Amino acid sequence: MAITIPTWLTLFRIITIPVMVVAFYWPHPQGHIITTAVFVLGALTDWLDGWIARRFNMGSAFGAFLDPVADKLAVAITLFIIVQRHHTVYMALLAAVIVGREITISALREWMAQTGAHGLVKVAALGKIKTIFQMVALGCLLFQEDLFGLPIFLIGQSLLTIAAALTLWSGVDYLRAAWPSMLK
Repeated sequence: MAITIPTWLTLFRIITIPVMVVAFYWPHPQGHIITTAVFVLGALTDWLDGWIARRFNMGSAFGAFLDPVADKLAVAITLFIIVQRHHTVYMALLAAVIVGREITISALREWMAQTGAHGLVKVAALGKIKTIFQMVALGCLLFQEDLFGLPIFLIGQSLLTIAAALTLWSGVDYLRAAWPSMLK
């Protein structure tokens, strides 16, 4: 099996996760900037690997499997470290909604694939919008500090709230699409 450029980018994204965690806990005055930069680099490679795969027809079965795994790992681990540092009920609930939805929809997709109805639970535009809000929110929450007088952490928390709402909405859409198959 030859590994394509998009798959290499996805593997790189997975490698950035422990680097981000180490940077997050590094007691350096610029640690938050490094952490955010590593996270943003990972998010940009997510976009880039998809673009390259589509543009140059470099998709692969392994890449199709690995890409969502990398996304879910990056989001879940980032949420865990953010909640660990900002351990409020509100942040924990937002993280629980996002991670809970990802687990539920992953299980739903697996079950639907086993029943031969996997086409009913495809990624929709709403999911892509949710991902954009989520990634920008997580970047802001990792940065934490005000920038140019803007309350970056508060902006991140607000965007994560919107992302959690979109997460619930898209989750309900997936469940609604799969519901007739579940009743059989």
